[in-house]
Amino acid sequence: MTATTPGPLVALIDHGAGNLVSIEQALERVGGRVVVVRAPGAIDGADALVVPGVGAAGPAMAKLGRSGLLEPIRVWLEADRPFLGICLGLQLLFECSDEDGARTLGILDGRSIRLVDAPTLPHIG
Repeated sequence: MTATTPGPLVALIDHGAGNLVSIEQALERVGGRVVVVRAPGAIDGADALVVPGVGAAGPAMAKLGRSGLLEPIRVWLEADRPFLGICLGLQLLFECSDEDGARTLGILDGRSIRLVDAPTLPHIG
């Protein structure tokens, strides 16, 4: 990439929970161009997809469903396109979450499980 070549267009999914500002600034700092996605068509033309995470699987999946983003995300992932899942964004790739019993994207076999004997929940770090 040169000074005259634009960086990759990164679609940053807004599912209602996640530090979008920090992620957007980090991606821009390394040369990415960022579009915050709240509707399916906003993914079109992107070079990479980021699903951030803070919160619980159930509410995130509900918001993605209401915004029509579940199927476009599945299609993106099934096409093996560049993807970054951050925390909850990675957990959503599994079939379900023990946290709240939510059905998730089902891209990966298995489920997100609770940490046994974690000193505090949610466990961070």
